[in-house]
Amino acid sequence: MMSVERPVASPCVNICALDEADICLGCQRTVEEITRWSRMDNTERRVVLGRCHERARDSGMLWTVGVKTTP
Repeated sequence: MMSVERPVASPCVNICALDEADICLGCQRTVEEITRWSRMDNTERRVVLGRCHERARDSGMLWTVGVKTTP
């Protein structure tokens, strides 16, 4: 019997506010990504999660713990 892959969870953290670029400050998704989430397959969702991570990193919202920086 094949096991069914569980849906990738939404990155929503219930802090819903959009910035000037229409990116949610809580989850870092665009309005389009938010509205399409329920219709995306897991592959698409993982791509969006990657974009969210990049946006959070680029905006300074993502802090890296345990990474050494070279002076």
